[in-house]
Amino acid sequence: MDKTNAGRFFEDYRLGETLIHAVPRTVGAGERALYHALYPARHALYSSDQFGRACGLKASPIDDLAAFHVVFGKTVPDVSLNAVANLGYAQGRWLKPVWPGDTLRAQSEVIGLKQNSNGKTGVVWVRTTGLNQNDEEVLDYVRWVMVRKRDANAPAPETTVPELPDALSAKDLVVPEGLDFSRYDFPLAGEPHRWGDYETGERIDHVDGVTVEEAEHMIATRLWQNTAKVHFDTSARPDGSRLIYGGHVISMARALSFNGLANAQMIVGLNGGAHANPCLAGDTIRAWSEVLDKAETDAPGVGALRLRLVATKGGAPFDLRGDDGKYRPEVLLDLDYWALIPC
Repeated sequence: MDKTNAGRFFEDYRLGETLIHAVPRTVGAGERALYHALYPARHALYSSDQFGRACGLKASPIDDLAAFHVVFGKTVPDVSLNAVANLGYAQGRWLKPVWPGDTLRAQSEVIGLKQNSNGKTGVVWVRTTGLNQNDEEVLDYVRWVMVRKRDANAPAPETTVPELPDALSAKDLVVPEGLDFSRYDFPLAGEPHRWGDYETGERIDHVDGVTVEEAEHMIATRLWQNTAKVHFDTSARPDGSRLIYGGHVISMARALSFNGLANAQMIVGLNGGAHANPCLAGDTIRAWSEVLDKAETDAPGVGALRLRLVATKGGAPFDLRGDDGKYRPEVLLDLDYWALIPC
Protein backbone atom coordinates (compact mmCIF):
# COMPACT_ATOMS: atom_id res chain seq x y z
CA MET A 1 0.00 0.00 0.00
CA ASP A 2 1.41 3.37 -1.05
CA LYS A 3 1.67 5.64 1.96
CA THR A 4 3.21 8.70 0.28
CA ASN A 5 1.36 11.66 -1.17
CA ALA A 6 2.27 13.05 -4.59
CA GLY A 7 -0.07 15.99 -4.10
CA ARG A 8 -3.23 16.91 -5.96
CA PHE A 9 -3.37 17.47 -9.68
CA PHE A 10 -5.92 19.58 -11.52
CA GLU A 11 -8.34 16.72 -12.19
CA ASP A 12 -8.42 15.85 -8.45
CA TYR A 13 -10.33 19.01 -7.44
CA ARG A 14 -14.09 19.24 -7.09
CA LEU A 15 -16.06 22.48 -7.00
CA GLY A 16 -17.38 23.21 -3.52
CA GLU A 17 -15.17 20.75 -1.64
CA THR A 18 -13.52 21.80 1.62
CA LEU A 19 -9.84 21.06 2.17
CA ILE A 20 -8.72 20.74 5.80
CA HIS A 21 -5.01 21.51 5.85
CA ALA A 22 -2.46 19.88 8.16
CA VAL A 23 -0.51 20.77 10.46
CA PRO A 24 -1.53 23.40 13.10
CA ARG A 25 1.36 25.63 14.09
CA THR A 26 2.01 27.64 17.24
CA VAL A 27 3.80 30.89 16.49
CA GLY A 28 5.99 32.86 18.84
CA ALA A 29 8.71 35.45 19.14
CA GLY A 30 10.94 33.25 16.98
CA GLU A 31 8.73 33.87 13.95
CA ARG A 32 9.10 37.61 14.47
CA ALA A 33 12.88 37.40 14.83
CA LEU A 34 13.24 35.26 11.71
CA TYR A 35 10.84 37.45 9.73
CA HIS A 36 12.87 40.55 10.60
CA ALA A 37 16.08 38.69 9.74
CA LEU A 38 14.78 37.69 6.30
CA TYR A 39 13.37 41.10 5.36
CA PRO A 40 14.42 44.64 6.35
CA ALA A 41 11.09 44.96 8.23
CA ARG A 42 11.06 48.02 10.49
CA HIS A 43 7.44 49.05 11.05
CA ALA A 44 7.34 50.10 14.69
CA LEU A 45 4.06 48.45 15.63
CA TYR A 46 5.55 45.04 14.85
CA SER A 47 8.93 45.75 16.37
CA SER A 48 8.12 46.98 19.89
CA ASP A 49 5.70 45.77 22.55
CA GLN A 50 5.91 49.20 24.16
CA PHE A 51 4.96 50.92 20.89
CA GLY A 52 2.09 48.46 20.44
CA ARG A 53 0.74 49.18 23.93
CA ALA A 54 1.00 52.93 23.29
CA CYS A 55 -1.26 52.32 20.26
CA GLY A 56 -3.93 50.61 22.35
CA LEU A 57 -2.94 46.98 21.77
CA LYS A 58 -1.87 44.51 24.44
CA ALA A 59 1.57 44.12 22.83
CA SER A 60 3.21 43.98 19.41
CA PRO A 61 1.39 41.49 17.16
CA ILE A 62 3.08 39.07 14.80
CA ASP A 63 3.61 40.83 11.43
CA ASP A 64 0.50 40.64 9.25
CA LEU A 65 2.44 39.08 6.39
CA ALA A 66 4.13 36.57 8.70
CA ALA A 67 0.66 35.39 9.73
CA PHE A 68 -0.31 35.28 6.06
CA HIS A 69 2.75 33.17 5.21
CA VAL A 70 2.05 30.66 7.99
CA VAL A 71 -1.55 30.18 6.84
CA PHE A 72 -0.50 30.12 3.17
CA GLY A 73 2.14 27.47 3.90
CA LYS A 74 -0.51 25.18 5.41
CA THR A 75 -2.36 25.17 2.07
CA VAL A 76 0.54 24.29 -0.21
CA PRO A 77 0.43 20.46 0.06
CA ASP A 78 -3.27 20.46 -0.87
CA VAL A 79 -3.45 23.38 -3.31
CA SER A 80 -0.15 24.17 -4.97
CA LEU A 81 2.28 21.30 -4.49
CA ASN A 82 2.06 20.61 -8.22
CA ALA A 83 1.56 24.21 -9.25
CA VAL A 84 3.20 25.80 -12.24
CA ALA A 85 2.62 29.25 -10.75
CA ASN A 86 0.63 31.09 -8.12
CA LEU A 87 -1.34 33.58 -10.21
CA GLY A 88 -3.10 36.04 -7.96
CA TYR A 89 -5.04 37.06 -4.85
CA ALA A 90 -8.27 38.88 -4.06
CA GLN A 91 -10.72 39.69 -1.27
CA GLY A 92 -8.21 39.23 1.56
CA ARG A 93 -9.00 40.50 5.06
CA TRP A 94 -7.03 40.43 8.29
CA LEU A 95 -9.73 39.89 10.90
CA LYS A 96 -7.81 39.62 14.18
CA PRO A 97 -4.19 40.23 15.19
CA VAL A 98 -2.04 37.14 15.68
CA TRP A 99 -0.18 37.12 18.99
CA PRO A 100 2.87 35.13 20.09
CA GLY A 101 1.51 31.88 21.50
CA ASP A 102 -1.41 31.63 19.06
CA THR A 103 -1.87 28.37 17.16
CA LEU A 104 -2.85 28.76 13.51
CA ARG A 105 -4.54 26.31 11.19
CA ALA A 106 -6.13 26.66 7.77
CA GLN A 107 -8.90 25.35 5.58
CA SER A 108 -9.88 26.14 1.98
CA GLU A 109 -12.96 25.86 -0.20
CA VAL A 110 -12.62 25.21 -3.94
CA ILE A 111 -14.64 28.01 -5.58
CA GLY A 112 -13.51 27.83 -9.21
CA LEU A 113 -12.01 25.51 -11.86
CA LYS A 114 -10.96 26.15 -15.44
CA GLN A 115 -8.86 23.89 -17.66
CA ASN A 116 -6.35 25.70 -19.87
CA SER A 117 -6.49 25.38 -23.64
CA ASN A 118 -3.30 23.28 -23.73
CA GLY A 119 -5.11 20.50 -21.83
CA LYS A 120 -2.06 19.97 -19.62
CA THR A 121 -2.86 22.43 -16.82
CA GLY A 122 -5.78 24.17 -15.20
CA VAL A 123 -6.53 27.01 -12.83
CA VAL A 124 -7.92 26.33 -9.36
CA TRP A 125 -9.52 29.09 -7.24
CA VAL A 126 -9.71 28.59 -3.48
CA ARG A 127 -10.96 30.68 -0.58
CA THR A 128 -8.66 30.08 2.39
CA THR A 129 -9.45 30.84 6.02
CA GLY A 130 -6.88 30.98 8.82
CA LEU A 131 -8.13 30.23 12.33
CA ASN A 132 -6.57 30.45 15.77
CA GLN A 133 -6.78 28.07 18.74
CA ASN A 134 -10.18 29.54 19.71
CA ASP A 135 -11.62 28.81 16.25
CA GLU A 136 -11.64 32.55 15.56
CA GLU A 137 -10.99 33.60 11.98
CA VAL A 138 -7.79 35.65 11.82
CA LEU A 139 -7.65 36.12 8.05
CA ASP A 140 -9.24 34.97 4.81
CA TYR A 141 -8.41 35.45 1.15
CA VAL A 142 -8.96 34.08 -2.34
CA ARG A 143 -6.10 32.92 -4.52
CA TRP A 144 -5.83 31.14 -7.84
CA VAL A 145 -3.15 28.74 -8.98
CA MET A 146 -2.16 27.07 -12.23
CA VAL A 147 -1.84 23.34 -11.49
CA ARG A 148 -0.51 20.50 -13.65
CA LYS A 149 -2.73 17.64 -14.76
CA ARG A 150 -1.66 14.11 -13.93
CA ASP A 151 -3.26 12.81 -17.13
CA ALA A 152 -3.70 15.18 -20.07
CA ASN A 153 -6.54 12.96 -21.32
CA ALA A 154 -8.55 13.24 -18.10
CA PRO A 155 -11.91 14.95 -18.72
CA ALA A 156 -12.07 18.64 -17.88
CA PRO A 157 -14.48 19.78 -15.17
CA GLU A 158 -17.20 22.25 -16.04
CA THR A 159 -15.65 25.71 -16.13
CA THR A 160 -16.56 27.88 -13.15
CA VAL A 161 -14.80 31.23 -12.71
CA PRO A 162 -15.81 33.02 -9.51
CA GLU A 163 -16.91 36.64 -9.64
CA LEU A 164 -14.63 38.65 -7.38
CA PRO A 165 -14.87 42.35 -6.50
CA ASP A 166 -12.20 44.67 -7.83
CA ALA A 167 -11.51 45.89 -4.29
CA LEU A 168 -12.74 45.77 -0.73
CA SER A 169 -14.63 48.84 0.36
CA ALA A 170 -13.44 50.71 3.45
CA LYS A 171 -16.48 49.44 5.38
CA ASP A 172 -15.26 45.86 4.85
CA LEU A 173 -12.02 46.55 6.72
CA VAL A 174 -11.65 45.29 10.30
CA VAL A 175 -9.73 47.62 12.61
CA PRO A 176 -8.20 45.68 15.53
CA GLU A 177 -10.07 46.20 18.79
CA GLY A 178 -8.52 48.94 20.89
CA LEU A 179 -6.29 50.39 18.16
CA ASP A 180 -5.76 54.08 18.92
CA PHE A 181 -3.33 56.32 17.04
CA SER A 182 -4.33 59.53 18.81
CA ARG A 183 -1.06 59.54 20.81
CA TYR A 184 1.08 58.09 18.04
CA ASP A 185 4.83 58.69 18.44
CA PHE A 186 6.02 59.83 15.00
CA PRO A 187 9.73 60.24 15.90
CA LEU A 188 9.89 56.65 17.19
CA ALA A 189 8.03 55.38 14.12
CA GLY A 190 10.63 56.95 11.85
CA GLU A 191 8.71 59.40 9.66
CA PRO A 192 6.40 62.41 10.22
CA HIS A 193 3.97 61.62 7.37
CA ARG A 194 0.36 60.98 8.34
CA TRP A 195 -2.90 60.19 6.52
CA GLY A 196 -3.53 63.79 5.52
CA ASP A 197 -0.08 64.11 3.93
CA TYR A 198 -0.89 61.56 1.21
CA GLU A 199 -2.99 62.35 -1.86
CA THR A 200 -4.84 59.98 -4.15
CA GLY A 201 -2.73 59.46 -7.26
CA GLU A 202 0.54 60.22 -5.46
CA ARG A 203 3.45 57.93 -6.34
CA ILE A 204 6.41 57.12 -4.11
CA ASP A 205 9.72 55.65 -5.22
CA HIS A 206 11.03 53.68 -2.22
CA VAL A 207 14.60 54.11 -3.51
CA ASP A 208 16.25 51.09 -1.87
CA GLY A 209 16.93 47.64 -3.33
CA VAL A 210 17.67 44.17 -1.95
CA THR A 211 19.28 41.32 -3.91
CA VAL A 212 17.53 38.00 -3.30
CA GLU A 213 19.79 35.04 -2.55
CA GLU A 214 18.95 31.34 -2.70
CA ALA A 215 19.90 30.77 0.93
CA GLU A 216 17.47 33.28 2.43
CA HIS A 217 14.69 32.12 0.13
CA MET A 218 15.19 28.52 1.23
CA ILE A 219 15.10 29.58 4.89
CA ALA A 220 11.84 31.43 4.20
CA THR A 221 10.11 28.55 2.41
CA ARG A 222 11.15 26.15 5.18
CA LEU A 223 10.04 28.61 7.85
CA TRP A 224 6.57 28.91 6.27
CA GLN A 225 6.56 25.16 5.44
CA ASN A 226 5.95 25.99 1.78
CA THR A 227 6.86 22.75 0.03
CA ALA A 228 5.89 23.67 -3.54
CA LYS A 229 8.23 21.77 -5.85
CA VAL A 230 9.16 24.81 -7.96
CA HIS A 231 10.69 26.39 -4.84
CA PHE A 232 12.40 23.35 -3.36
CA ASP A 233 13.43 21.19 -6.30
CA THR A 234 15.29 22.78 -9.23
CA SER A 235 14.50 19.75 -11.42
CA ALA A 236 10.83 20.83 -11.30
CA ARG A 237 11.61 23.68 -13.74
CA PRO A 238 12.79 23.08 -17.33
CA ASP A 239 15.74 25.48 -17.02
CA GLY A 240 16.81 24.20 -13.58
CA SER A 241 16.34 27.61 -11.95
CA ARG A 242 14.83 28.10 -8.51
CA LEU A 243 11.60 30.09 -8.57
CA ILE A 244 11.43 32.49 -5.63
CA TYR A 245 8.24 32.15 -3.56
CA GLY A 246 5.87 34.99 -4.44
CA GLY A 247 5.23 35.73 -0.77
CA HIS A 248 8.96 36.34 -0.36
CA VAL A 249 8.70 39.08 -2.99
CA ILE A 250 5.62 40.54 -1.26
CA SER A 251 7.37 40.74 2.12
CA MET A 252 10.54 42.19 0.61
CA ALA A 253 8.60 44.88 -1.25
CA ARG A 254 6.52 45.70 1.82
CA ALA A 255 9.69 46.07 3.90
CA LEU A 256 11.24 48.33 1.26
CA SER A 257 8.10 50.50 1.32
CA PHE A 258 9.03 51.61 4.85
CA ASN A 259 11.06 54.37 3.19
CA GLY A 260 8.15 56.70 2.44
CA LEU A 261 5.37 54.71 4.13
CA ALA A 262 6.84 54.03 7.58
CA ASN A 263 3.53 54.89 9.24
CA ALA A 264 1.39 52.60 7.08
CA GLN A 265 1.49 50.20 9.99
CA MET A 266 -1.11 47.45 9.66
CA ILE A 267 -2.24 45.63 6.53
CA VAL A 268 -5.98 44.97 6.88
CA GLY A 269 -7.12 44.28 3.31
CA LEU A 270 -5.81 42.59 0.16
CA ASN A 271 -7.78 43.83 -2.85
CA GLY A 272 -5.83 41.99 -5.50
CA GLY A 273 -2.41 40.92 -6.55
CA ALA A 274 -0.53 39.45 -9.45
CA HIS A 275 2.90 37.86 -9.69
CA ALA A 276 3.57 39.45 -13.05
CA ASN A 277 6.90 37.76 -13.86
CA PRO A 278 9.06 35.16 -12.12
CA CYS A 279 11.65 36.20 -9.56
CA LEU A 280 14.85 34.15 -9.52
CA ALA A 281 17.81 34.01 -7.16
CA GLY A 282 20.18 36.89 -7.88
CA ASP A 283 17.45 39.37 -8.85
CA THR A 284 17.53 42.74 -7.07
CA ILE A 285 14.10 43.80 -5.87
CA ARG A 286 13.06 47.45 -5.83
CA ALA A 287 9.65 48.89 -5.06
CA TRP A 288 7.34 51.83 -5.64
CA SER A 289 3.84 52.65 -4.41
CA GLU A 290 0.82 54.57 -5.62
CA VAL A 291 -1.97 55.91 -3.38
CA LEU A 292 -5.21 54.62 -4.89
CA ASP A 293 -7.75 55.74 -2.29
CA LYS A 294 -8.16 57.10 1.23
CA ALA A 295 -10.78 56.43 3.90
CA GLU A 296 -11.54 57.36 7.47
CA THR A 297 -12.26 54.79 10.19
CA ASP A 298 -14.16 54.92 13.48
CA ALA A 299 -11.01 54.19 15.50
CA PRO A 300 -9.42 57.23 17.20
CA GLY A 301 -6.67 58.75 15.08
CA VAL A 302 -6.77 55.89 12.54
CA GLY A 303 -7.12 56.37 8.80
CA ALA A 304 -6.80 53.92 5.89
CA LEU A 305 -4.84 54.15 2.66
CA ARG A 306 -5.45 51.95 -0.36
CA LEU A 307 -2.03 51.40 -1.87
CA ARG A 308 -0.63 49.80 -5.00
CA LEU A 309 2.74 48.21 -4.23
CA VAL A 310 4.86 47.30 -7.24
CA ALA A 311 8.07 45.25 -7.03
CA THR A 312 10.51 45.29 -9.92
CA LYS A 313 13.89 43.84 -10.82
CA GLY A 314 15.02 46.89 -12.78
CA GLY A 315 13.63 49.54 -15.06
CA ALA A 316 12.36 53.00 -14.21
CA PRO A 317 10.00 53.48 -11.27
CA PHE A 318 6.30 53.92 -12.12
CA ASP A 319 6.75 52.11 -15.45
CA LEU A 320 4.23 49.27 -15.12
CA ARG A 321 2.93 48.19 -18.52
CA GLY A 322 4.11 48.33 -22.12
CA ASP A 323 2.25 49.71 -25.12
CA ASP A 324 0.54 46.33 -25.49
CA GLY A 325 -1.04 46.67 -22.04
CA LYS A 326 0.95 43.79 -20.60
CA TYR A 327 3.23 44.00 -17.58
CA ARG A 328 6.77 44.97 -18.46
CA PRO A 329 9.19 42.01 -18.09
CA GLU A 330 10.99 43.64 -15.15
CA VAL A 331 7.77 43.89 -13.08
CA LEU A 332 7.59 41.13 -10.47
CA LEU A 333 4.58 42.04 -8.35
CA ASP A 334 1.52 44.26 -8.56
CA LEU A 335 -0.25 44.27 -5.17
CA ASP A 336 -3.30 46.29 -4.14
CA TYR A 337 -3.89 46.53 -0.38
CA TRP A 338 -5.36 48.61 2.46
CA ALA A 339 -3.17 49.77 5.35
CA LEU A 340 -3.96 51.64 8.58
CA ILE A 341 -2.06 54.88 9.21
CA PRO A 342 -2.30 57.63 11.86
CA CYS A 343 -4.39 60.68 10.98
